[in-house]
Amino acid sequence: MNTTIMLFLLQDGITNGAIYALLGLALVLVFAVTRVILIPQGEFVTYGALTYATLSSGQVPGTARLAVAMGIVAFGLDLFAGRRSLHLRLVGRAFAINIVLPAAILALSIQLAGRHSPVAVNIALSLAIVAAIGLFLYRIAFQPIAHASVLVLLIASVGCHLALQGFGLVFFGAEGQRGPALSDTAFTLGPLRFTGQSIAVYAITLALIAGLWLFFGFTLTGKALRATAVNRLGARLVGIRTALSGQIAFLLASVIGAISGILIVPITTLYYDTGFLIGLKGFVAAIIGGLVSYPLTAIAALLVGSVEAFSSFYASNFKEVIVFTLILPVLVLRSLAAPAVEEEKD
Repeated sequence: MNTTIMLFLLQDGITNGAIYALLGLALVLVFAVTRVILIPQGEFVTYGALTYATLSSGQVPGTARLAVAMGIVAFGLDLFAGRRSLHLRLVGRAFAINIVLPAAILALSIQLAGRHSPVAVNIALSLAIVAAIGLFLYRIAFQPIAHASVLVLLIASVGCHLALQGFGLVFFGAEGQRGPALSDTAFTLGPLRFTGQSIAVYAITLALIAGLWLFFGFTLTGKALRATAVNRLGARLVGIRTALSGQIAFLLASVIGAISGILIVPITTLYYDTGFLIGLKGFVAAIIGGLVSYPLTAIAALLVGSVEAFSSFYASNFKEVIVFTLILPVLVLRSLAAPAVEEEKD
């Protein structure tokens, strides 16, 4: 170990930590609003990355067809839930969101197949596909049981993770893929070399964190999400639609996960199940942040990335063990410090 190697490891740790920070923030957001520990967050990473890689290769991703199928199921659930008071306006709105939107995305994917579309177009289309999947996932799997206990929601989350991972194997196969880099530029600063992709990771992470801060602090929708996170019953009493809050939370989490995957896939080869391990590291950061603190989660994510980088140098065979061991002292300290309370019921 010397100064140059230490700087390289710190650079690698900060780059990975920036990705984990995004995933940790998404996990905190979803848990605060819906009480769901979003284990499928890793699948959003995989879907975003491999959908982008598939579109870049000129093929139609299977995730676009999955979004259409999930939209049809969500539309049926909306009709069943509102069967006693069906209005043409409500039916039209549900049809537009659940059927027309994913169908339009699929049609655009088919139209662009075989062409070398610009990177920006492939990114936007990938985000739209994964965002639709995230929105429909909440509507199908979690909205009907929104008032269940955290344990029931966790079991449902595990089931969604297994299902989405299986679909990922069907859509993308067992072989890994890589996507084109967002930028080919590079420059050196002393012994360190910064690529355009790493700069994009730093810039987009900071932009998303700043955007989330502005969204939650200065917009009516963001304040409604914060109110839902503090007290779901109180939010309903003042007219906030908690179901819509949950849909927005899942929508944001899926977009953040897809962006994380798009940032990663030019750097390393991703497989259909790679996102689960990446999501778990974001989960470690979220747990260190107590699943409530956004700044502490971001700081913890940088710590996790740095520990992973230095562990790969000193004990590469045990780097995953070392990273996940970070969660143990935090859980012990929190269990000793927090009094035993019964779970709140709405």
